[in-house]
Amino acid sequence: MNSISELGRMLRGGEVSCVDMTREYLDFALKKNAELGAYISITEETALNAAAQVDGKIKNGQELAPLAGIPLALKDNIVTTELITTCASRMMESYVSLYDASVWEYLKAQAAVLIGKSNMDEFEMGTTGETSYYGVAKNPLNAEYVAGGSSGGVAAAVAAGTAAFGIGSDTGGGLRQSASFCGLVGLKPTFGAVSRNGLVALASSFDQIGPITTTVRDAATVFDAISLRDERDAICKGSSPISASLSSDISGLKIGVVKEFYENLEPGIESSLQNALKAFEKLGAVLVELDFPLLRHSLSAYYIIACAEASSNLGCFDGLRSEYRTKNYRDIDDFICRTRAEGFGAEAQRRILLGTCVLSSEFYESYYSKASMLKNAIKNEFKRLLSDCDCLVTPTVPVTALKAGVERCKAEEYLIDKFTAPVSMAGLPAVSLPCGFDENGLPIGMQIIGNKFREGDILNAALAFENRG
Repeated sequence: MNSISELGRMLRGGEVSCVDMTREYLDFALKKNAELGAYISITEETALNAAAQVDGKIKNGQELAPLAGIPLALKDNIVTTELITTCASRMMESYVSLYDASVWEYLKAQAAVLIGKSNMDEFEMGTTGETSYYGVAKNPLNAEYVAGGSSGGVAAAVAAGTAAFGIGSDTGGGLRQSASFCGLVGLKPTFGAVSRNGLVALASSFDQIGPITTTVRDAATVFDAISLRDERDAICKGSSPISASLSSDISGLKIGVVKEFYENLEPGIESSLQNALKAFEKLGAVLVELDFPLLRHSLSAYYIIACAEASSNLGCFDGLRSEYRTKNYRDIDDFICRTRAEGFGAEAQRRILLGTCVLSSEFYESYYSKASMLKNAIKNEFKRLLSDCDCLVTPTVPVTALKAGVERCKAEEYLIDKFTAPVSMAGLPAVSLPCGFDENGLPIGMQIIGNKFREGDILNAALAFENRG
């Protein structure tokens, strides 16, 4: 797998034309997609048109942007004009947006090359990538296992070498979990650092767009390209560029080790994390032991709020304002009920119903109101923890990639979010990167969490670990 910088050097040095390189990526994507299901659609015409423009710029001696000519995968909940955006749902199987998402505008402005719209859990509702209407995204390291969720298609595309980087979204851990399962770098930026304009919403107070890449420096490069202030997203402040500031020097860095994140881990994951902490110490970091008693309540609060917001956001998908419409119905009420029952998959229906329940007058105070108060308490706890250290190092997820096609208890799947969802609730930046392998040769992910708008700090720590030698 070539990094962004390597591909950029090849293009600028004339070693390969952008059109030829793009054709190679497209051919490989078409070949691998039948096996992996990484893409819902492969955008050959869009890719070749962009590549031809890059070759024209090179011929005319124009300066290229950092992502010019670089092949990418775009998660299929990020809207694009002239291309279908499905959210991996039957409900949106033929939807074409009237506008481009802001992040796609930024990437097009840099002349990045879109290989395809990638697979995902339906409307981001899932942790394994198996709720997609278009089939599961498989793990390129071992196709018997899942690539993760909800950004599994992005991770599969990058890990398979069919794209140099991908853009996904993270609500309760979708970017980080998929990166962890596939041995990649996944960055969830600070809530408000990257515009969500054009992202089909799941839970609006958690959703965030970010990159999945093969290296830490690539993650920083992509983050710089997409973290622009955007007035079309009221909470988007953007971020200052960070790529140039990465030094991999972490002498004196205080790393918080929160004991609750390390309880009841599988032996292979625990040993890999302990080895990673020792590596940080050798690099000059100082470990600080901390506790986080509220962690055990975080996941319940997250799912209450996330399902409530999903119920509200997906209310517009009723057949009157959405693409899919049932064919047989008695009256308008029956039309809406049948459309939603046929258009949404089982997991989407489950979460919508849970959200509707907790927002009802009967249960609002008992569930939603208490979860909202707990969310604020969790934010304050993270603020306390990060006042005693520069960043936190935790496992990304408590498991490695799961076998595909295996029926599991839903509670077991939801528990995969227990280390990532609290970070989303606090709106903090976090990066997942590989730190080892389990007994089956599957990657183990490590999560580095930082203060708001301090992506540079966590990526610098990640770079130091990646370059440790």
